[in-house]
Amino acid sequence: MELGFVGLGRMGASMVQRLLKGGHRVVAYDRDPKATAAAVKQGAVAAASLQDLVKRLSPARAIWLMVPAGDPVAQTVEALMPLLHAGDTIVEGGNSNYQDSIRRAEALRAKGIQFLDAGVSGGVWGLTEGYCLMVGGEEAAVRRLEPVLRTLAPEEGYLHVGATGAGHFTKMIHNGIEYGMLQAYGEGFELLKASPFTLDLARLSHLWNRGSVIRSWLLELAERAFRNDPELAGIRGYVEDSGEGRWTVLEAVAREVPAPVLTLALFARFRSRQEDSFAAKVIAALRNEFGGHAVKREGPAS
Repeated sequence: MELGFVGLGRMGASMVQRLLKGGHRVVAYDRDPKATAAAVKQGAVAAASLQDLVKRLSPARAIWLMVPAGDPVAQTVEALMPLLHAGDTIVEGGNSNYQDSIRRAEALRAKGIQFLDAGVSGGVWGLTEGYCLMVGGEEAAVRRLEPVLRTLAPEEGYLHVGATGAGHFTKMIHNGIEYGMLQAYGEGFELLKASPFTLDLARLSHLWNRGSVIRSWLLELAERAFRNDPELAGIRGYVEDSGEGRWTVLEAVAREVPAPVLTLALFARFRSRQEDSFAAKVIAALRNEFGGHAVKREGPAS
């Protein structure tokens, strides 16, 4: 199948590589000419601009976007809209808010342009293992893109999950669950490290993936990380969050669904970025005020 591809960052470049290996013709564009040149070395056709990309595709066109959520996606869709025609399809594979995807689909539908929102999971391993794809949008557009979806995904690794917005909604919840799972593993391994025993965390991770109820791909990655650096001495405990974790919590509040684990996991990431917690300072000060409990003072000891 022929596909236009916009956004050749770490994830996008790997997806293009997998598509080319699958025999598809890919016309690739990135704002960074070096990224486009790298895709051409893999076998893609270069596009110098979005206009050039559209010209190099035959109707009905299909263009996959893999650009950062927010303004980059909005600007790219707006730029493509006047260039495309009825029957063309845009697939948005970033981690966009599902409500933005619903609005974009409605705007494009007025011109007869189809829009699919595709949640993509797999990270840097997707190139070899395949990407898990959660696709929302009209059935006919999904069926037309099936050759591409089959190539990108592992066996049984893609699903038309529902109407427009359902793809990015399910990816949002997927990432919210990921937050909770990562937090649970993090806390468990910290307890193991603080134990009175000398434990080999890499071997323990390996063991737990042999029939235990908590076996997972994340544990495989934990084993890999501990083998490379048993103390994780080269990594600072600073954890960023992407928008999906926050949106998951906001969705839980809006729908009055209790999600304490996912919410606490998000807040734990906020805490990881603080050099010194002001809340902890307040607690220490209050304990000192009401009970005379000792506090540690800033600055050199007198």
